Amino acid sequence: MIAVRQARMTDAPAIGAVHVSAWRSAYAGILPENYLAGLSMQRQAVHYLRAIESGIGVHVVAISGADLGPKSGPPRIVGFSTARRLETPGPYADGEIETLYVLDDWRDRGFGRRLMRASAEWLTAAGATSAFLWVLRDNPSRWFYSRLGGKPVAEQAIKFAGQDLIQTAYAWDSLDSLAQAKPPTS
Repeated sequence: MIAVRQARMTDAPAIGAVHVSAWRSAYAGILPENYLAGLSMQRQAVHYLRAIESGIGVHVVAISGADLGPKSGPPRIVGFSTARRLETPGPYADGEIETLYVLDDWRDRGFGRRLMRASAEWLTAAGATSAFLWVLRDNPSRWFYSRLGGKPVAEQAIKFAGQDLIQTAYAWDSLDSLAQAKPPTS
């Protein structure tokens, strides 16, 4: 069974593990190797526990039963997203999707799209009408946001982990369009 659902406090350790694994994969060659090696699942778990407790929109993809394969076991978190309504609307939108990560072995199955829809629905329920997110320009998965209808609206230079990087903001003027995002037809 595959479920996209609101995160529970007990999901925080698994979310922390997905965060670390996804960063080590997505940002290899972009961020310093020693920075990625030093990422802590425990610190990330505490971060996401606080986010869940504070009411941030944290959603997970939980896989269980036959969908896990012959050695099924307990449900496994394979992806997550976080979203928040901005207290003061920014120049791009009034809601922000802060994170979206899916483990490599579970990508290309529509989970990212389902998490983005869940975030859009959560933002709508929180009173937002639009959304944006930041993605590193060198992230090889940034095309995903364009495929979901996100428009690049800004770039900015940042310093992170001792590196000079460029990030791009993608925005959706309508959360309805994001909540209904379908895969493009070829």
